[in-house]
Amino acid sequence: MNSIDDIWKAIVDILSRNMTPTAINAWFSDCKPVEIEDRRLVIHTTTDFKRKIITERYGALIRSALSDLFSEPDFELLVLAGDEINDYVSPRDADSELPEMEGYTFDRFIVGKSNEFAHAAALAVAEKPGKNYNPLFIYGNSGLGKTHLLLAIGQYIHAHSPAAKIAYVKGDEFTIQMVKAIKEGSVEEFHNRYRKVDLLLVDDIQFIAGKRSTQEEFFNTFNNLYEAGHQIVITSDRPPLEMSLLDDRLRTRFEGGLMADIQPPDLETRMAIARNKAAQLGLILSDEAVGYIANTITANVRQLEGVIKRLTAFKELLGEQVTIETAKRAIADVIRDGDYIPTPENIIRETAKYFNIKEEELTGQSRSKNTVMARQVSMHLMRTLTNLSLTAIGEQHSGRNHATVLSSIRKVEELLKSDPNMAAYIRDITSNITTNTNKM
Repeated sequence: MNSIDDIWKAIVDILSRNMTPTAINAWFSDCKPVEIEDRRLVIHTTTDFKRKIITERYGALIRSALSDLFSEPDFELLVLAGDEINDYVSPRDADSELPEMEGYTFDRFIVGKSNEFAHAAALAVAEKPGKNYNPLFIYGNSGLGKTHLLLAIGQYIHAHSPAAKIAYVKGDEFTIQMVKAIKEGSVEEFHNRYRKVDLLLVDDIQFIAGKRSTQEEFFNTFNNLYEAGHQIVITSDRPPLEMSLLDDRLRTRFEGGLMADIQPPDLETRMAIARNKAAQLGLILSDEAVGYIANTITANVRQLEGVIKRLTAFKELLGEQVTIETAKRAIADVIRDGDYIPTPENIIRETAKYFNIKEEELTGQSRSKNTVMARQVSMHLMRTLTNLSLTAIGEQHSGRNHATVLSSIRKVEELLKSDPNMAAYIRDITSNITTNTNKM
């Protein structure tokens, strides 16, 4: 059995053999398992009356079920009631590694086509940790909601299993803590912090790539947790395949779980995010303002939310009404001119124009030397100027596969080192894209 929820379900199944469905529902429907440790099961019910009934009528049956399940005698049962759960769990809160999680919940996460798979995977893991999707590896560029999903998993599990031990760490902090533990002779304490948890959340794992000792330590931590059936959730700005300095043993383990990517949100999702964030802050935005913001900030949810926060500040501190001009000011304060991210359509249009070919030729099947070069340049620019994954870039070019896109990008990167013409192509097209994007 991988979790206390599994154990409790098995106990209720055993009780059901000797109790009517009505009795099970009356006394155990709102009863939740809290902890099982040192031959003692702790459960929680809502009232003192229910605790009295469970303890006096069914306590012996529950203890007998535990002995049958574990082939061990002398189990104890502790039944908490009402608010007692808060006092019981609160001493454990000091050991929590979770950062502030206000707002980072599943119900605050706006789901669209660009993130629906990652959201569904995260929710499935939160509902049944350590089951089908272990590890869960969520990747995508900065500002798209990876950390939001990571912390939503932590918050969900903490709420439904208060006694669950949860650890959260960033990739670079894992290295810092490990080095400190070695220097201070507290390696065992460091091991216990991450190897004896029910849920390990690792943000920005890419920072451990290339660090041999850190990777070795994380490999051992990963194996300890995985073999114990405990859940691991990891985020990164790229898939394992693209981490050239990542140890092969870690790469295969990451890829052995479920990988879910998050793409930049489409227009409809960006508009929903803008409205949702405004509503949270008590700000009413016109459809025109929402449309302008969502059309201007195309690839970063964090920047989109930052604009809404600035608009709220303008209204509260300066008494200004939110207009298109106000939105333009807020956007100018959050994003520099060079930070505007072009759409794939802009890149294809400007690249085709520069190489004097039609857009459908660039994205199509033509194998002429000029067209192939333009296509490779287009893929390279999408990779460097947008947040699109290799798969998404391939979809913009008639569904070419991941390997083809990666090969094209590497071809351009090699030419940039040796061919001045390629550097000129990239510089000129980038300038055209940036200029035309900022005019829109």
